[in-house]
Amino acid sequence: MITIFVRDCNQISQSFYDSVIYNLPFHQLACSCGHAACLSIHGYYRRTVKLPSGPLRLRVCRVKCSECGATHAILLSSIVPYSQIPLSDQQRICNDYEEGRCVSSTCADNPSIDENNVKSVLRNYTRCWREKLCSLRIPLSPINALIRSCFSDYSSQFMQIHRRVNKLFPYPT
Repeated sequence: MITIFVRDCNQISQSFYDSVIYNLPFHQLACSCGHAACLSIHGYYRRTVKLPSGPLRLRVCRVKCSECGATHAILLSSIVPYSQIPLSDQQRICNDYEEGRCVSSTCADNPSIDENNVKSVLRNYTRCWREKLCSLRIPLSPINALIRSCFSDYSSQFMQIHRRVNKLFPYPT
């Protein structure tokens, strides 16, 4: 999987995603096998993301490496792999937990997220990510620094639970 770093982690829409993919310099993307300029669009799949306006069925691009045959999903850094909860909401839930605030306030701001989602996020955070962040003194905010640190130190998006190869690609400005 390839994660495209975008500065605004609250912006998730099909039109924004499509504009990122359309402007992506595919010749600069590298596959996990190490080859560059070998990825081409292979197909798309649907993925649900829980937004305040309601669930969004996002059409996600997949690319295939002409060298090794591996396929990769291309995600925005505002999306956590294998999760429907946006990164900014997960970060907020974890931050509220660490600071002793009510963790369910996210539910009020994002009605698509319920108490079970909050419990799941906190379970994954305390089981998988809390010690990782503490061991390297990675703060939960600002979110852009959190993203960069997690990729730099763990080759994963913050709150990515499944261990899969994930590469961070800076979106060209």
